[in-house]
Amino acid sequence: MKKIIHLKVAFLLVVAMALHACGSDFLDPKPLSIYTPENVLTDEAGLQAVVDKVLKELRTEYCTDQAPFLTNMKYSDVAVDGSTDKATPWQDLNNQMLPDGKNNDFAFTRIGWYWDNAYFNIKNCNVVISRVADATFKTEERRNEVLGSAYFLRAYRYYMLTLQFGDVPFVVEELTEPKTDFYSTSKESIWVKMIKDLEFSVKHVREGNLVLGGQVTKAACKHLLAKYYLLEGRFDDAIKITSEVIDGGVHQLCTQRFGSDKSIAEKDVVWDMFRIENKSAAENTEGLLMTIDRYATEGNTGGVNTMYNAIPNFGQTGAIKTPNGANGLSDAAKNEIGLVEKYGRGIARVRPTYYSQKQVWVTNGVEDFNDYRHRTDNGNWMTMEMLVYNSPALKKNGNEWYGKPLQLYNDKNELLCKDTIRCWYSWPHYKVWVPDPDRLQPKGGPGDWYIFRLAETYLLRAEAYIWKGEWEKAAKDINTIRQRSNAQYMYTANDVENQKIAAVLDERARELYYEEPRKVELTRMAVIFARTGIAAPSGKTYTYEKISDDNFWYDRVNEVSDFYNKNVRTPYGNYYTCSPFHIFWPVPSYAINSNSRGVINQNKGYPGTDKNVPALVYQE
Repeated sequence: MKKIIHLKVAFLLVVAMALHACGSDFLDPKPLSIYTPENVLTDEAGLQAVVDKVLKELRTEYCTDQAPFLTNMKYSDVAVDGSTDKATPWQDLNNQMLPDGKNNDFAFTRIGWYWDNAYFNIKNCNVVISRVADATFKTEERRNEVLGSAYFLRAYRYYMLTLQFGDVPFVVEELTEPKTDFYSTSKESIWVKMIKDLEFSVKHVREGNLVLGGQVTKAACKHLLAKYYLLEGRFDDAIKITSEVIDGGVHQLCTQRFGSDKSIAEKDVVWDMFRIENKSAAENTEGLLMTIDRYATEGNTGGVNTMYNAIPNFGQTGAIKTPNGANGLSDAAKNEIGLVEKYGRGIARVRPTYYSQKQVWVTNGVEDFNDYRHRTDNGNWMTMEMLVYNSPALKKNGNEWYGKPLQLYNDKNELLCKDTIRCWYSWPHYKVWVPDPDRLQPKGGPGDWYIFRLAETYLLRAEAYIWKGEWEKAAKDINTIRQRSNAQYMYTANDVENQKIAAVLDERARELYYEEPRKVELTRMAVIFARTGIAAPSGKTYTYEKISDDNFWYDRVNEVSDFYNKNVRTPYGNYYTCSPFHIFWPVPSYAINSNSRGVINQNKGYPGTDKNVPALVYQE
């Protein structure tokens, strides 16, 4: 017997739906329209349009100013919030990350975006899933493909939700009237259902390199299914499904030069892979799932904003001094030495840690600048010392430092940068440089973006091998990625055995920086450690019952990050702090309070847990 759990966040599924449909004048009387759901969502075109709407929301997640996925980077080991001009919950989690905080605000945190947007998209997926059986399709194959795509997109949202918020309301069918009787459902039972749905998707979504249109692909379904298999400890199944993608012949790693910059001899295949015009090119066989963001595309976000989000705020007046005390840099456009035109106008929305800037690139005491991903001789990777003092005032005043490389200290060992958190760090120029012809101070123009690509599939299989203790096979998969990038050191089986999951985490940091939702992936690994009892690289073991008190996510962030709980203070006076219970984010107060006839549980560590009740278990 199927248990149907009727769930609704009133704010989201009624008010938000009305706002999305009608705009700010949604209360104004309007003539009745013939374009009602009953009339439009009755055929293949109508339901495909709903699927496309859900796919389009990936742009907002990845390709916007203060893109929400950056929040997953900031709550991890690879990066922190660099907005040091204010105190935010991105920094001081212990004191400012609260259920009733500004949780969907560009200046504070975007955790609330994930709650709101997930349920909005789940609503649309459920519309397709509920109506597909009665709609008209040219073929049964197309009906199943549209259904499989909707299953995939719903599973994607629940993957993020459950690894961000834990037990959450589980909406499995279309809601046609307001409801306020939500109950939290166990994340474990949600995972089981999502696996079943994705197994259907794998059978029915078409094989092929469909990234050009931004559609769901069979490979993307298998890729996400592998992550769910890992959560469930089904490591052999994860190996099998990732091997089908890797060995299937449709998707292959890009290993040869291609595309728009192929003729630039000093560049390399890694540079080629991240050129906007190359990401969805037929020659690029690596992308499994893309979000499409281009000029003249409906719903265009106005640019990926990667340079604005990812690079230092070096042009801030007075931020960096010359060794003789003058203001050194300018981010004004059309300077004689145009740094912003060449690199972008950054404000450090997300700031890499020492670990991701430096530590992961050092092997046996040697920093690998031959690795294409960390190559400075051709500008793939940028350090601050590669920039030069460009303030026009320096030239006007005859300052000797005009045009010379930046220095962090003068000969008296005095710091020349007033805010090293926001204004001084290295970054992967090859990945975040997106031409922006609309702005004199470029932030990152429109462009397609990878959501899943084959390099991560290799690393998922390597991870599965590590969980099983098959060190040589794991090393081979990691080295496949390293060989493509011209890394100088190749992992041995002993290396992987000694480092264990840290080996794949390090390679993910190198390969997937500014691509993966790092916090979510760390939480997934924390769940696996706790559910299986497998020892972490430190030798420590965890228990699932106490995951909010003691977990791998917290230990990893504190071990590797040079910010959290290290007494690091921003110029504004905020400290970077976190606690083990932050493995799950606070459920927004408005969702709980508006749910008057049910109970949405609050996560442990936040105010409101006294009203919690046992989570429901979804069963079919």
